[in-house]
Amino acid sequence: MANSTIRVATDVGGTFTDLVCFETDDQGVSIIRTAKSDTTPPDFEKGVLNVLAKGEVDPSTIDFLAHGTTVVINALTERKGVKVGLITTRGFRDILEIARGNRPDFFNLHYKKPEPFVPRYLRKELPGRMNYRGEELEPLDLAGLQEILDTFRSEGVEAIAVCFLHSYANPSHEQAVTAQIASSWPQISVVSSHQITREWREYERTNTAVLSAYVQPIAERYLSRLKDGLASRQFHGSPYIMQSNCGVDSLESVSRIPITMVESGPASGFWGAAELGKLINEPNIIALDIGGTTAKCSLIENGQVKIMTDYWIEKDRTSAGYPIMVPVVDLVEIGNGGGSIAWVDDFGKLHVGPQSAGAIPGPAAYGKGGTQATTTDANLYLGRINADYFCGGEVEADMDAAEKAIGAVAHKLGVTAHEAASGIIRIANNNMVNALKLVSLNRGFDPRDFTLVAFGGGGAMHAVALAAELGVKKVVVPAGASVFSAWGMMMSDLRRDYFVTRLADLGAGAASGIEQLFSETEAQARSQFEGEGIDVERVTFLRFGKFRYQNQEHTTEVLLPVGAVTDDRLGEISDLFHETYEREYTYRLDAPVEMVGIHLVASAQVGKLTMAAEPLGPDDPAKARKASRVVDYSLEGSHETEIFDGPILKPGMALEGPAIIEDPGTTIVIHPNCQAKIDAYGNVHIHLNS
Repeated sequence: MANSTIRVATDVGGTFTDLVCFETDDQGVSIIRTAKSDTTPPDFEKGVLNVLAKGEVDPSTIDFLAHGTTVVINALTERKGVKVGLITTRGFRDILEIARGNRPDFFNLHYKKPEPFVPRYLRKELPGRMNYRGEELEPLDLAGLQEILDTFRSEGVEAIAVCFLHSYANPSHEQAVTAQIASSWPQISVVSSHQITREWREYERTNTAVLSAYVQPIAERYLSRLKDGLASRQFHGSPYIMQSNCGVDSLESVSRIPITMVESGPASGFWGAAELGKLINEPNIIALDIGGTTAKCSLIENGQVKIMTDYWIEKDRTSAGYPIMVPVVDLVEIGNGGGSIAWVDDFGKLHVGPQSAGAIPGPAAYGKGGTQATTTDANLYLGRINADYFCGGEVEADMDAAEKAIGAVAHKLGVTAHEAASGIIRIANNNMVNALKLVSLNRGFDPRDFTLVAFGGGGAMHAVALAAELGVKKVVVPAGASVFSAWGMMMSDLRRDYFVTRLADLGAGAASGIEQLFSETEAQARSQFEGEGIDVERVTFLRFGKFRYQNQEHTTEVLLPVGAVTDDRLGEISDLFHETYEREYTYRLDAPVEMVGIHLVASAQVGKLTMAAEPLGPDDPAKARKASRVVDYSLEGSHETEIFDGPILKPGMALEGPAIIEDPGTTIVIHPNCQAKIDAYGNVHIHLNS
């Protein structure tokens, strides 16, 4: 195609590695190619190269490449990082051990705090002290640094984390230590807390620096191998890496602070949902991503994806987990996906997840040796998934193995195999409904005011049932739903989030200091972008403030109105805080409002995709009708169901439920008494009847 531009996104998931390729001309999208291949741990870059080959994409022709990966979160959860040493302020080496007092398992007398990622003998101290204003109370003494480094060498330390008290306000002590380490031991990987975040809370900052150091060599090697592998296939550019804040960043920048991509996969999907909402005029969305291992959900209000820094890994009912103070999309994640294992406990109660069959051996129906029933096996058994078109016809479903696995569950429960399969689906749905409530009802939002956008390999199979439970009136399944996270990367801007802690009462005279802080941070962002060859005229900003009622502990973030912060506008900002606080907590206080810090979002477009609408055709879907079969819809019972070929459905076509749309990457289950229509972009809109 003459004058075409080729944009590619690859997303490494727990089970599959996805690819989306758009070849566009001046009139819009002309050719779209998608592909999936197995994820290849620990050499994840091989899966990326494999999926490029499978999608018949020549790397030498790619103009823009975005990449998301699970390498960071995998290294953390599987404890496959490197040996880390910590250098901190004298008297604070045990901050990782002390942690917080938020014991989730409160009545467990044998409760143990999570084990720190750095043992005590590798946590070292240096004299020197700042106060919370960034004023030096005690000069930094580097006399003992060389002895610390010698100890780290002898102990086989591969990365060093540096975190001093109040370095968010003044990082000069951290900078001095980092410079000295670079001079004395240039080969070692070093991470300072101020490079990652300028927010207060010493435990969270320290742990973030430690975890970033823990994964940095792993991520750096992975990204280097990925870049070299692409270069060996004649890719002439540099890939952009998806981050947890819904933006992409340069490979070089992410290599320095890889902890920013801890949740890059989910972030791209939720950003894609927000961008899709703008295309189809649906600004308020609950986004649901069901993959092979997990289900994730997030709420999008007025087209804005909420970003937070209060992010924890491995936090559950029995463990406090570990904080990571980097900008991450506000999401809830549960262990319920297509590969989630159904099991019966000692009391005869059925559970689904969080254990997963993963890619190997996978669900029993994959025929790779799996013997335990999963959500996918139950969907096959109930006729929701076509056994003759399993994984788009690429895998021959082992129905004997699936039936045997479900039969084993049924035997333990004392029910029929059909009842067991239906129970597995209902429990999986119940688990996911609870997660959806956490991002909506628990945050003060009525899910009936939102549209559910479902994607991932399993999203479309469960979406209508979940929407009915929540009272949601409309479900949208995006075109290419199974690789939608990769599509979301195509819609992402180059983005960086800047958080700065600065206390200020919202009283007369405060505006000038707040405006100065924003202006200084914007200048810093422009300088960074300009240093990387990005035209500063393309950089745009969003301003957020982090506020609280005076003397409260935690903050509420508020998007500030466009324009400079002036004393005349402080009242408007205060009112916005009161409204946001009341929506989330159901009340407001008659108390002074205090700003704790700012959150600045700096963005620049770097090859963002523009979608072109197709004209709507006739509504008769007869050309796409391929067969019919009996499908069990659980609560609605079994129905004879028309089956439609997804790739043949065209914009304008309309369907009546019960119906099934079979796409190579996913199956869209349309329940009885629902209507579906294909929009101008190929998305499926499903309307539920109340």
